Amino acid sequence: MRHRSNHRSPLAVVSVALLAVACQAGGTTTSVEATPTARAASTPRSSVGTSVAPSSPAAQPPDASIAVDGGDPVVGQLGSFTWLDGGSDSPWLPGAPIEIGAGEPLTVTLGDGVNVVDWTARRVPAGTTDGTGVALLGEGGPPVAFAAPGPGAWSTQVTIRFADDIGSATYYWQLTVR
Repeated sequence: MRHRSNHRSPLAVVSVALLAVACQAGGTTTSVEATPTARAASTPRSSVGTSVAPSSPAAQPPDASIAVDGGDPVVGQLGSFTWLDGGSDSPWLPGAPIEIGAGEPLTVTLGDGVNVVDWTARRVPAGTTDGTGVALLGEGGPPVAFAAPGPGAWSTQVTIRFADDIGSATYYWQLTVR
């Protein structure tokens, strides 16, 4: 007597499911590829919502780099953000380290071709985790550019609001200003 199994191959089940979705979409399919991006520092973040719209390039905001004229860019540490239908919340972070001169012009650039609506840059003494003693460094529309603070060690926060209502993100750098 031959035993007949009701077990189906996982590949067959997935193939049938994909075919059904394609038929419901009128024969067209959309693929989404999210590629991970390197971050300057890894900090645990709680994720709120994880689905991404099919036209979205990634599951979270693009990298932001800061540089002085002629200097090497440094990718910032991503803090709190809202991005499409998800987001994350974090405390004030120490930031990615960079050494600069007092008053040097700093420019922040974004990866992935995302456009900026407006931004705010603030700083606190290094080691501060709650924003105590915050001072404004600059704000405005694009481009994201401001002068380095005076000598010292500073945790610098730049919050950027993105165009097309896709969200906002806060990035951090640890500035050692000589």
